[in-house]
Amino acid sequence: MKNVLVTGGAGFIGSNFVRFLLSKEPEIQVVNLDALTYAGSMENLKDLPDPDRHQFVHGDITDRALVDELLRQSSIDTIVHFAAETHVDRSILDPGRFIHTNIVGTYTLLEAARQFWQVEKQAETGTLSKDDPAFSENTPYAPNSPYAASKAASDHLVRAYNVTFDLPVTITNCSNNYGPYMFPEKLIPLMILNALDGRPLPVYGDGQQIRDWLFVEDHCEAIWTVLKKGKVGETYNIGGGNQPVNLVVVETLCDILDQCAPDSPYAPHKSLIKFVTDRPGHDRRYAMDISKIRNELGWQPRQSLQTGLLKTVEWYLSHPDWIESIQKQTDYQQWLEKNYAKR
Repeated sequence: MKNVLVTGGAGFIGSNFVRFLLSKEPEIQVVNLDALTYAGSMENLKDLPDPDRHQFVHGDITDRALVDELLRQSSIDTIVHFAAETHVDRSILDPGRFIHTNIVGTYTLLEAARQFWQVEKQAETGTLSKDDPAFSENTPYAPNSPYAASKAASDHLVRAYNVTFDLPVTITNCSNNYGPYMFPEKLIPLMILNALDGRPLPVYGDGQQIRDWLFVEDHCEAIWTVLKKGKVGETYNIGGGNQPVNLVVVETLCDILDQCAPDSPYAPHKSLIKFVTDRPGHDRRYAMDISKIRNELGWQPRQSLQTGLLKTVEWYLSHPDWIESIQKQTDYQQWLEKNYAKR
């Protein structure tokens, strides 16, 4: 792997992966394709390590002509696909954007890769009950939101292109990510920023939804491990190895903020917690069985939930300029009003 195309590389996970490649792999050239929608920002790409090995391209993954051009011009040998609509709440309000980006976009990449690598060169769910076993790579898909359904469809497309056209692919399924550069509409950064401003901390329903939380830098390392060591055609689960309920996550963040910002006029920050109306079809529990990637590829997360949350809080506290820039985005402010005002 020498020339890597990263789609969605100005978003949360994508930008962290770009930083990971540039800092860990000195021979890699990175081409970064991002449409810069609400969740992608050039702020996430400031102060990159070794920026001369990074080329940013503003464009959409559904633009076949652009994707074809990038594959040829940069002699791309590896595609790491992050570009996606990802927020469940947004998918409930506007499913069409998710279908277009997550399904049509993935299809466009697959067709472009098949043409470039195989023709021209030769001529990434459901919900669990409390006692269910964790998701394995063989757990049947059972999506419960337009977002989940669109991502399931994209995974099936990728698998089909491997079986039908022998396109060399691997699929990774991850649990909930958190960490630096995460767009602040998601649970963890939303709680941090609201707490610092003394605003309510909205917790859906009873706050007993269970998630497995994965620190984004651990996720980047896992993806790179799969790219280097993974078996073509295989799927690998990537998780953080924890299952707290959402309320515990919020309370833990409040405790960390009490310690890291002792002069805050809003401490103790737990007093800001407010239970709000749950969202439709809210999955009760996710859990990831990561024994396959651990046993076959030797990867496991480095961060516990406590250490990862501490790193995350410290990052947001030390990057006020990034926060200010993101919060000025019109879409972000409109989204907060649209999603939370009537809960």
